[in-house]
Amino acid sequence: MSLRIALAADHGGFRLKEEIISLLKEHGIPFHDFGTFSEESVDYPDFALLVAEAVRTGEYQRGILCCGTGIGMAIAANKVPGIRAALCHDTFSARASREHNDANVLTLGQRVIGPGLAREIVRVWLASEFTGGRHARRVDKIAGIEEKYGNRGGR
Repeated sequence: MSLRIALAADHGGFRLKEEIISLLKEHGIPFHDFGTFSEESVDYPDFALLVAEAVRTGEYQRGILCCGTGIGMAIAANKVPGIRAALCHDTFSARASREHNDANVLTLGQRVIGPGLAREIVRVWLASEFTGGRHARRVDKIAGIEEKYGNRGGR
């Protein structure tokens, strides 16, 4: 099965999303852009939900979300059961998030990292695979937490 990427950003991550789209096109990686399509102010949870639901259903194998810091997108996406969104600012974290945590959504902050580093983080994240083993047991425990609390979250 070909890797398909769901992608979205709010206004604070719009330019970074466009950079990532360029990278995906260069590498021939299929993707769908869920928006936003300008730097006009929008609410990041709306876009995090679109990508998280697309990944959860299996329509897309992984998702990438961009906002100003990547924090809000990660928080919102992680409210969807089965989503393991990882905020990464370096390639080591990107690789580890896949190998150890089976992260299926990557979040990035346009105001935190530049486009060159973002491209390298995305390349590493897309190329990395979950190693399973003892890490699978831990990912299963995360799923157990979601079940226990119904992923209700809260304030």
